[in-house]
Amino acid sequence: MEPRLVDGKWLSTEDVAGLLHVDPSTVRRWRTARPPQGPPFVPLSERLIVYSAADVDAWLRSRRVDPEKVTA
Repeated sequence: MEPRLVDGKWLSTEDVAGLLHVDPSTVRRWRTARPPQGPPFVPLSERLIVYSAADVDAWLRSRRVDPEKVTA
């Protein structure tokens, strides 16, 4: 069972950009790419997009490369 999103921490585009050390325009570009890229997001309105901190963490984990597990 997935955790309830309403109980978690929410991040703005700027918050996500700061955590990932990228420009906010990069996060916006991921979001508007077809198909969308980057962490999952929730459009609350046309101008307000939020990200679940748990989703951002899960997205980062899914992109993690462990050199010890990479086969040549």
